[in-house]
Amino acid sequence: MHVKPEWLPWIACLFCCGQSTFAPTEAQAASLTRTNLLQYVSGSSGELRAVRTTLEWEHRRRAILTAMQEVMGPLPGIEKRGALQPRVIEETDCGTYVRRLIEYHAEPGSRVPAYLLVPKAAFARKAPALLALHQTHALGQKVVVGLGNSPDDEYGVELVKRGFIVLAPPYPLLAEYNPPLTQLGYVSASMKAIWDNMRGLDYLETLPFVKTNGFGAIGHSLGGHNALFTAAFDQRIKAIVSSCGFDSFQDYKDGNIKGWTGLRYMPNLSKYSMAELPFDFSEIIGALAPRSLFVSAPTGDHNFKWRSVDAVVATAKPVYELYGASEKLQVRHPDCKHSFPPEMRQAAYEVLENVLKR
Repeated sequence: MHVKPEWLPWIACLFCCGQSTFAPTEAQAASLTRTNLLQYVSGSSGELRAVRTTLEWEHRRRAILTAMQEVMGPLPGIEKRGALQPRVIEETDCGTYVRRLIEYHAEPGSRVPAYLLVPKAAFARKAPALLALHQTHALGQKVVVGLGNSPDDEYGVELVKRGFIVLAPPYPLLAEYNPPLTQLGYVSASMKAIWDNMRGLDYLETLPFVKTNGFGAIGHSLGGHNALFTAAFDQRIKAIVSSCGFDSFQDYKDGNIKGWTGLRYMPNLSKYSMAELPFDFSEIIGALAPRSLFVSAPTGDHNFKWRSVDAVVATAKPVYELYGASEKLQVRHPDCKHSFPPEMRQAAYEVLENVLKR
C-alpha cells in the first residue's frame, strides 16, 4: 500500500494506540487488577511484572486500549480515513467570532455535521483549537455553541471568546445525527463518537489558522466521558476537561450498569459480570498520563458519585507520579448537582490555556 505523506501522523497515532503491538490474552488480562495499574503482562514470558518505568507502562497502556476495544469494538484504521471533503453549510457573524455549520467526511457512508467557532483574531494569527463535546441533550451540539438556551453548556462560546478555535461535533443517535452504526461496522456508538472526534481533529489540522501542536477536549456528562474516551485513543489531545463524566462501573448506580449498555453507549458491557469487566475508568485516566486532566465532580451529582471519582483518580495517580506529572491531574468538588457551574468552567479554561497557549 502506498502511504501518503499526510497519513504519517495518523499511522504514528495508531501505533501509539497499540493497533499492531502485543496485547495480553484473555487469561493474562484477567490477572491484571483494576486497583493496581503499575502491573503489566510481559509479551515474552506472559508473566505479570511490575511497572517501574514509563517504557514499561506502555505495555499496560496498550492492554487498556485493547480492553476498551473488546467492549467498544475496534478503532477504525486507515481504510476508513478517506478525504475529509469538508463544506461550509452556513456562516454567522457573532461579533468577535464566526460560527460556521460545517460537514466533514468521517468515513465512507458517513458525514458529520458540526459547528466550528473561530475568533476573528485567528484569521490574522493562528490560535489553539479544541473539541467541545455536548451532554445528553435533544439539541446535541447546538447547546455548546449557544443555540440551546442552556447557559452552563455554552463552554464553546465562552472558549471562543477566550481565543480558542472550537469544533463541536454531534454524538451519534442524538439530535438529528443518526449514522447507521451496524451498517458502518460499529458495535457501539461510543467508538463511532471516538472516530468522529478523531476525524474532527484531522479536519482542524487542515485549517490554516489552527495551531496543530496539540489540541484540547472538554465535555460535560456524556461529553465528559466522550472526551476521556477520545483522548485515550488520540494523543494529539494534550489537555482534557471532564465535568460529571464518570465514576467506577462498580459504583455507578450501585453496580447497575444498565445505563452504560444502551444503544448509544456500549451494548457489549452487558456480556460481562462486574468482576469480569475488561476495563474501568481508573485505567482510562491512567492511559491519559502525563497529559493534563481537569475533573469536576460535584458533591450533589445524582449520576456519578464524587467519592468514587476520588477513588478512581487515586488509583490512576501512581501512573502520573511515574511521569513526575502529579500536578497535571486535578479534581474539584463543587457544591452543586449534575452541572458544570461557572467557577468550575473558569478553572477548567485556565488549565486549557496553560497547556495550549504556551
